[in-house]
Amino acid sequence: MTETASRRPLAVFDIDNTLADTGHRQHFLEGRPRDWEGFFGAAPADPPLARGVALAVERAADCEVVYLTGRPERCRADTEDWLVRHGLPEGRIWMRGDQDRRPARLTKLDVLKRLARGREVRMLVDDDELVCQAARAAGFRVVLADWAAEAPELKDAQEGEGRT
Repeated sequence: MTETASRRPLAVFDIDNTLADTGHRQHFLEGRPRDWEGFFGAAPADPPLARGVALAVERAADCEVVYLTGRPERCRADTEDWLVRHGLPEGRIWMRGDQDRRPARLTKLDVLKRLARGREVRMLVDDDELVCQAARAAGFRVVLADWAAEAPELKDAQEGEGRT
């Protein structure tokens, strides 16, 4: 990476329900106990969300794109493959540790603050309203990704179970 590229501001994108449509796998979260293996195992089949993908591609013109997902680390290979397959800009992927069960609003804010220590974080794009509120309160510019269908079970899992 060139010195100029390393100084570009960052555009940080969530993946699930921001870039990837998880609607087809929500049923794995409806029962008790939730079927996390099934939920994450079906992620490679997620269709892309056109508005999120277009925004990431657009931002790549003036920012370095970074991905900040609540997906567990064990999903890295599938996630990398999905991003490439759907033409998303190359970028570092920050993932939740396999045993990290903190709410998404805490895990993601920690990463954003780390990123901001060395670089300008131009924007965060995320579908989780609690993540967006926490980031906004910490002084980050936020775009709420409101283009995916509602996913109440996923939102509950993000906050209550620290799973995505």
